[in-house]
Amino acid sequence: MKRSSTTKLVAALAAVMVVTSACASDREGDAVVSAGAPGAAAAPVQASDATFGTLESPCGAGDASGATDQGVSDTEIRIGYGDDRGYAKSPGLNKEMGDAVSAMIDWCNEQGGINGRRIVGTLFDSAMTQANAVMQNACASEFMLVGHGFAMDQTSEQTRVACNLAAVPAFTVSPDAANGPMTYQGVPFPVDYANGSQWFQMAEMYPELVNEFDVVDSTMPTIITANTKARSIAAAAGFNLKNCGVTLNYDGESSYVPFAEKIKQCGAKGLWTSRSPVPAEFNFVKALDQVGVDPILLGEATWYANAVPAWNGETGLLDNMHAGMTFQMLENADVVPAVKKYTELVAEAGGKTALLGMQATSSFLLWATAAKECGSDLTRQCMIDELSQIHEWDGGGLHAVTDPGNNMPATCGLVVSLKGAEYSQAFPAEAAEFKCDDRYLVATDASTWGTELGPDRISTKYLNPNVIRPNA
Repeated sequence: MKRSSTTKLVAALAAVMVVTSACASDREGDAVVSAGAPGAAAAPVQASDATFGTLESPCGAGDASGATDQGVSDTEIRIGYGDDRGYAKSPGLNKEMGDAVSAMIDWCNEQGGINGRRIVGTLFDSAMTQANAVMQNACASEFMLVGHGFAMDQTSEQTRVACNLAAVPAFTVSPDAANGPMTYQGVPFPVDYANGSQWFQMAEMYPELVNEFDVVDSTMPTIITANTKARSIAAAAGFNLKNCGVTLNYDGESSYVPFAEKIKQCGAKGLWTSRSPVPAEFNFVKALDQVGVDPILLGEATWYANAVPAWNGETGLLDNMHAGMTFQMLENADVVPAVKKYTELVAEAGGKTALLGMQATSSFLLWATAAKECGSDLTRQCMIDELSQIHEWDGGGLHAVTDPGNNMPATCGLVVSLKGAEYSQAFPAEAAEFKCDDRYLVATDASTWGTELGPDRISTKYLNPNVIRPNA
C-alpha cells in the first residue's frame, strides 16, 4: 500500500443487496452498546510489533492531546458504527459489520488506541427503517461514523451532510451517499464507475459464450438500473447479448416454466442475474432444469452466500454458478494473513464473519490510518485531508487495491464457482490471486446514476456552504 501524502421493507432489502453486491455477501434505531469503554486494559501491544496482514498497525501508544473536535478529548475518540441487525423481518441483518468494527476497536485499544487516545465506539442499530433517527443521534455525539452500513441510507444522508458528520462507511446504497461529500470508503462503489472484472474474466473462461449470454430482467426498479449497468459492462467486455426478453416479477411468479422455455427457445447458454440468491431465484433455476436448460450462471458477490451451497448441496442445480468478487474468499484464510487475522479477531469476540465484515474492517483500518497521521490535530478537517490523499488501499490484503481518495473502485477481481456445497476460486487459477486490467474499470451511463454529480464527482443534492472539503 502506498500513500501520496506523508508517506435497500423486504423489497428494499433485496434491492440493497444488489447495490452492495459488487463487494459483499452474507458468507460466513438508537445506540445499543458501546465498545472500547473505559475499564481495565491489558498492557498495550507495541505498534511496531502489530500488523494486520500486510498493513503495519495504525494503532498504538502516544502523547496526542487536546479536545480538538466533537467526540475527541485528551484520552478518547468517539466513533459511531452499526448495521440493521434489529430489522424484524430479517433479524441480525448485516450484523457482521458491527461485529467486525467492535472487534477492531478492541484490537486497536489493546495496542494503546490511536496515538494514545482510546477509541470508544457506539453501535447504532438502524433496523432498516430508523437510519435518520440514528443519524440524528450520531450527529449529536460522535466524531465520525466508521465501518457502518444502513440499507435505507437515502433517508439519513441529508441529516449527515447538514451536521458535517464525516464518514468512512463499509458500504453505501443510495446514489447521494455513494458519491456523498465527506465520505471515503475502503471499497468505493461510486455511481459513475464500476468494476466489471467478472464479465471480462468470464469472457476469458468461456470465450464460446460471448454471443450466447443474456441478462435476466426484473420488475424491481433497482434491479432494472443494475441490469442497465450490467449490459453496458458486458458490451465493454465483448459480449453480444441475445436479448431474450425475459422479465421476472420481483414478487414472484406462479410458474417459472414459461420463462425458462423462453430462454430455451432463445438459445441462451449463459445467464446473468442482478438479483440475490432468494427462493424466487432458486425456483427459476429449478424451472430451467425442468425444461432441459443448464446454462452457465453469473452473478454478483451476493451469490457467495451461505444459502447457495446449502441449496446446491441438496439439488446440484447450481454447479454452473459463478460470482465475481474483489475480496479474498474466506476459504483463503490459510494463505491470506489479513483474512486469517479478520476471522480470528471476530471469532475471538464471538461475532459473525462474512464479506461485509471484511468490508467494514477495511474501512475501519482506513479511518485509523488517517487518524494516526492527524496526531494531536485530530479534527474532521484533518481527517478529510488525510483520507483524500490515500490512493492505494487493500485493507492489508483483504481485497483488491482501490483508490479511496478519488472514490474509485478496483481494477482487479476474481471469480468463484460452486461445486456441490463448496466454493472454490475459478479464475485466476492461482488461489488468492487477483487478475488486474485497466479495462475492468468501466464508466457507467449518466442515466443510471440516480443523482447529479459536480465536477468533483460529488453528489450535489445536499451540498451546503459549510461542507468540509479537502484542503489543496
